[in-house]
Amino acid sequence: MVTVTIPKEKIQRQKGVVILPLKEYQKLCKRAALTYYLKDKKAEELDKLVKKGLKEYRQGKCKTLKSLADLD
Repeated sequence: MVTVTIPKEKIQRQKGVVILPLKEYQKLCKRAALTYYLKDKKAEELDKLVKKGLKEYRQGKCKTLKSLADLD
């Protein structure tokens, strides 16, 4: 059996440590977020939308809403 030594200070600084078997970690990563791959025209359209949204955000055209009722 292999012994792993982790300094107590490092654990406290990182606010904890999790030890998982590799397969369990890989399953967890797969379930954490869905991945979509777009190609060609759909990818270009999404890129344009993101660029436009970021531009509007930088120009201050975005609102912070607490609820959908604030949308008016």
